[in-house]
Amino acid sequence: MSTVPGRSQAISHRSPEGEGAPVSNAPQVHISEVGPRDGLQSVQGVMSTADKCRWIDALAAAGLREIEVGSFVPAKLLPQMADVVDVVRHALTLPGLCVMVLVPNRRGAQAALAAGVHKLTLPVSASEAHSLANVRKTREQMVEELRSVVALRNAEAPGVPVEVGLSTAFGCTLQGAVDEDDVIRLALACADAGVDEVGLSDTTGMAHPAQVRRLFTRLRAELGDHAGAAHLHNTRGLGLANCLAAFDVGVRSFDSSLGGLGGCPYAPGASGNVVTEDLVFMFEAMGVSTGVDLQKLIAAREPLKAGLPGEPVYGMTPEAGLPKGWRT
Repeated sequence: MSTVPGRSQAISHRSPEGEGAPVSNAPQVHISEVGPRDGLQSVQGVMSTADKCRWIDALAAAGLREIEVGSFVPAKLLPQMADVVDVVRHALTLPGLCVMVLVPNRRGAQAALAAGVHKLTLPVSASEAHSLANVRKTREQMVEELRSVVALRNAEAPGVPVEVGLSTAFGCTLQGAVDEDDVIRLALACADAGVDEVGLSDTTGMAHPAQVRRLFTRLRAELGDHAGAAHLHNTRGLGLANCLAAFDVGVRSFDSSLGGLGGCPYAPGASGNVVTEDLVFMFEAMGVSTGVDLQKLIAAREPLKAGLPGEPVYGMTPEAGLPKGWRT
């Protein structure tokens, strides 16, 4: 498991009723904010570097300790990420923040490590069709790319974790159903390639709670401590239900996006990351500590809106407001 700030398994001291009374053995979950990468790659507009930095500042001030701040991909493919080096440079000044980026290959990893990032994540797809559309490589070629990135990491920055979120693990809009045995075999191949964590991503929002529970149970049984985060979407309204299903079988790391921003541009119909505000509210209301201040988190929507005027943002908790007597 990663030792970078963020992937904490610490004990919470919130009561099950969320009233703040001390309790023991209540698990703490880790929330990884992916909006500045996964969210921004899917919108039409390009947020300025200054606005990105203000948004990341607000996210960190709310207590988020891991933020995916961008991706090292060619600017001609994703102009929204053209300033990633400048954004990383700023994020590295924020104390206690794990600065994570996505890299599709060794070249991207080399640039990211040179920029000083704390963690790398790579896109490996369980669907062959999505893999070819997203990274123009087969699944087997991406596993070899992983080996190359891990070798580079070992040589140049051995303290930097490398993680994989298996895209389209629960279904694909291009291929259709994805065999669960194929998902587990690919997860094992990624682990054998030397990555630190392998999580599961519902890229197209096709998952349901029974499937999430079943597949994460298998993943954790096969990979143990190398089983990683749940990256789930709310495309069909099941995002929080799926997060709770993953939590029930032991998952303690979750990806989400402020305002539900994001989706995969190479998976038709994919939209709607789990809303960070709603995810934090759910866990905190259950008495499961996230380490995030909800009021400050909701306030972090303002720099997002200012940087992307007119872009729709989602979330039931910000619309309804916090319950009377809510304690941070």
